[in-house]
Amino acid sequence: MNSDAECSSHGSLSRRSFLSAATGGVALLAAAPLLAACGAGVGASQAAPTGPPRRGGTLRVGVTGGGSADTLDPHIPATNPDIARVINLYEPLLYRDHDFQLEMVLATSVTSSADAKTWTAVLRDGVRFHDGRPMTPADVVATFKRITDPKDPKSGAAALTMLAEVVPVGTNTVEFRLNAPATAFDDLLGQYSLGIIPADFNPAKPIGTGPFKVDSFTAGLQSVFTRNEYYWRGGEPYLDELTLINFADDDARINALLSSQVDAIDQVPVALIDVLRSDARIRVLNSETGTWLPFTMRVDRPPFDDVRVRQALRLVVDREQMINQVLSGQGRVGNDLYAPFDPAYASALPQRRQDIAGARRLLAEAGHANLDIELVTAPIQAGAVEAAQVFQEQAKAAGVTVRIRKVDTTTFYGDNYLKWDFAQDFWYTRNYLPQVANGSLPDSPYNETHWADPQFGQLIAQARGTVDEKARAALLKQAQRLEYDSGGLIIWGFMNQVDAYQVYVAGLVPDRTGVSLSGYQFRQVWLGTSGKA
Repeated sequence: MNSDAECSSHGSLSRRSFLSAATGGVALLAAAPLLAACGAGVGASQAAPTGPPRRGGTLRVGVTGGGSADTLDPHIPATNPDIARVINLYEPLLYRDHDFQLEMVLATSVTSSADAKTWTAVLRDGVRFHDGRPMTPADVVATFKRITDPKDPKSGAAALTMLAEVVPVGTNTVEFRLNAPATAFDDLLGQYSLGIIPADFNPAKPIGTGPFKVDSFTAGLQSVFTRNEYYWRGGEPYLDELTLINFADDDARINALLSSQVDAIDQVPVALIDVLRSDARIRVLNSETGTWLPFTMRVDRPPFDDVRVRQALRLVVDREQMINQVLSGQGRVGNDLYAPFDPAYASALPQRRQDIAGARRLLAEAGHANLDIELVTAPIQAGAVEAAQVFQEQAKAAGVTVRIRKVDTTTFYGDNYLKWDFAQDFWYTRNYLPQVANGSLPDSPYNETHWADPQFGQLIAQARGTVDEKARAALLKQAQRLEYDSGGLIIWGFMNQVDAYQVYVAGLVPDRTGVSLSGYQFRQVWLGTSGKA
């Protein structure tokens, strides 16, 4: 057979072949050597880089999802490509590192008054924006004014409801003055959606302090960034250019990696980990995280407004089977609670396990012995659709009919997002109070379940103002008990983040935040001699 014809006919895996590989691995294993032969002639000479980081080159990254609503706005990231762009263009005052510890970024210190109502941030010297201007306290003030603008609040505003004003103090310090104590305010500031921008920020010509700056951007397709020559971290970034390419589905993304069209991809389907590991040109990055893929039940809509129905559906789930079938064992069992790395995580609550008899009893008591429900799913994260399918099968044992409605990511996060009665979502690792602010209060921007329990709200308000760490943890455990008993989330597990990259890519390390590819922090990445120069 003519080799050019082979490359032409196999240069893109068919969906049928990909799905066969996802279930058994055979088709993709057979295709991989052929793709290696067609992969731009780099396979034979590739070797892992050694020595100090090498400067230069372009990193091409395949990122899951995105669409026509893609944005470069630092304060409204929604999809994976949005998050990847935000992390590389902008920076917050502090952030979670690869070990999920708070580290100073654009601030050198963030400290609290004794009553936790005034927080002082000392800004880092020598930080410049992409256009060379120095970052000043006025820029920090303008940033938070934009985020919390009552006429157009951004995604981080809900977590900052206690923020009364941000005031410059001297030449390199700002004070965050709160109208109520907030003992975890530094944690609230440590979010990628709170990047600092210049006071005259223009979304059409975005400028930040991040390691890369915008060269070109096409929503739904790709972004091209170049090195920020003013970047404050000595020597970084190592790359000349960063290209982020959207991929709507798994087969195209995997094939792009195997055919060397990209250098790294996020969100490898876990069923294909061993397949990729069998290719000497590929490295797999596996990170234990607090990322979760919940099923979301609207507690204000029937039949989910009956707590017995919500409890029954939680009992339907075989969590170990979910981990094994959906994640191929690459994860940990969940207990309908989030924030597993938080010191106040309620680990003493009994582990919920599948109880079909108990589920049937609760459904009968609620008048739903033959429950028929629709579950809306989409490829929002690796494993989401598969989790819906496994849940559908598990529910049959309890007499529950689950009708799966699969939509695309753009539709899922479109006008009906937060309106679906029964659906899914995904969340990266956060500690408890920041996560509550984002998704579990009436004024949270992403309250998928419409959870609005008054006692829960009171406990959270009290915890936010409690300086004593032990007393605060006790309050948070009470709040978690309420969610555990009556909430609208089915949190069946925490998934490992699995990504992959070419052997010549260096600097990627495991990351507990749940954000792909070392938290998308490509400032640390460099390329060996086989990389695209």
